Amino acid sequence: MTVLVTGASGTLGSAVVPRLTKDGYQVRPTSRTARPGWVAADLRTGAGLTEAVRGVDAIVHLASSPGRPQKTDVEGTRLLLAAAAEAGVRRVVYVSIAGIDRVPYRYYQAKLDTEAVVRASGVPFTILRATQFHPFAEMLLSLLSKLGPLIIDPGWQLQPVAIEDVADRIADLLAVPPAGETTEFGGPEVLGGVEAAKSWLAARGSRRPVWAVRLPGKMSRGIRAGGLTSTAPETGTIAWRDYLAAKY
Repeated sequence: MTVLVTGASGTLGSAVVPRLTKDGYQVRPTSRTARPGWVAADLRTGAGLTEAVRGVDAIVHLASSPGRPQKTDVEGTRLLLAAAAEAGVRRVVYVSIAGIDRVPYRYYQAKLDTEAVVRASGVPFTILRATQFHPFAEMLLSLLSKLGPLIIDPGWQLQPVAIEDVADRIADLLAVPPAGETTEFGGPEVLGGVEAAKSWLAARGSRRPVWAVRLPGKMSRGIRAGGLTSTAPETGTIAWRDYLAAKY
């Protein structure tokens, strides 16, 4: 089976490409710029998409642009799947984010709109909503510590998941017929904001203080309500502390 992987150079794509290659798929990674062994295709303009999907059996669609989601995610996916339908691509696995229908955020709304494009495309699909990746949780904690102390809402609920576990789940979904539905996948544990912050600082050997502050706004309220967690029975195996121990 030939599998086109969009966003192949990104955080998740860098794990998905070798995982699918290991399983024996003929992987066709894409990039906006030409590179050896890759296909050049640009979701923002549609350039190269017809050539990219030619002869492809399946697409694993990972490409995303939080800074320009309407152009890249929504309209880019529309262009990609129109080309895929024309080429007779038999399935697409689209990776989205758990909680985008529960936590108000502009980027999340764009992901919801992109899911709607996938459902209406005519290409058989499975949508996988994953909880936040470990590196994203780290980036968030780093941003919250810019002022010195790490300021975090003690009511936040986080369920970080390992990139490798998500890559494995994608491979599992690709190995079965497309379900035509949305499925979720999260990390093996739900952490409170303060717990996540303190364990991160300890792993890095930092004595920076943690200030527990109830943060305002609808987005923060949604995270406190567990909007970014998942109750799906399928979970990853690599816990937050395992990730930190391996990294630091």
